[in-house]
Parts: sequence; structure tokens; C-alpha cells
Amino acid sequence: MDMSTINWLAVTVAALSNFLLGGIWYSNALFGKAWAKENKLDPETLKGGMPRIFGLAFLWSVVMSVNLAMFLNVPKTTTSWGATAGFLAGFGWVAMAIFIIGLFERRTTRYMLINAGYMTLSFIIMGTIIGAWR
Repeated sequence: MDMSTINWLAVTVAALSNFLLGGIWYSNALFGKAWAKENKLDPETLKGGMPRIFGLAFLWSVVMSVNLAMFLNVPKTTTSWGATAGFLAGFGWVAMAIFIIGLFERRTTRYMLINAGYMTLSFIIMGTIIGAWR
């Protein structure tokens, strides 16, 4: 694979979009309270270790974005195909993996929907960005 044709600015912006969407998705304004309840986490527990968590979350966002960019690294990639590929990866692979793991961990459907919804939307946004800047 020719990585010299990857738009690294698009990869970086896509990774940032994943990171920022997570901040919004898991905020108290959206699903933060429900997510914390499903995980039996209290506000004090959630405060600990945040620099490490944010740093690793961003690093893994970059890895996901680079991986998606490698799949979309063909001349015929468009914004529409980027969004579609993002949906297919986010829903078909990541969300279904979350559901499988959640079943074995005896997690609630609510827990799985919160996390799978975030990953699906995140991959759609990342794919859209990478496809648009192809």
C-alpha cells in the first residue's frame, strides 16, 4: 500500500473528530450519566487518571483514522463512499464487536447501544472527512 498518497491532514482531523465526538457523546448533556450508571462509575472515580486516558484515547483515535484512511486510499474514493465505508466499519465491525463482547460480559443493551452508537457515528464522520479530502 502506498502510504504517500494518504492525506495526513485529513487523518489528523478525522482523529480529532473521533476524540471530540467522544467528549460530546459521553458528556452529561448526552449519554454521560447513563453510561456512568451502566458502568457503576461515580463522579469521583471518573476524575482519576484523565491525562493518561485522554492521551491514549487520542492515540487510538489516530490509529483508527490511519486504518480507515488505508482502506479508503484509492483514487475513486469520494465523500459519499467515505461515509459509507465509515458506516460499514463502524456498524458492521466495531458495533457488532461491542455487542458480542457485551453479551459475554453480561452488559445491558443500553450500555452496548451507547458505545456502539458512538463508534458507528464516529466512523461515519471519520470516513466522511477522509473521503472528502481524498
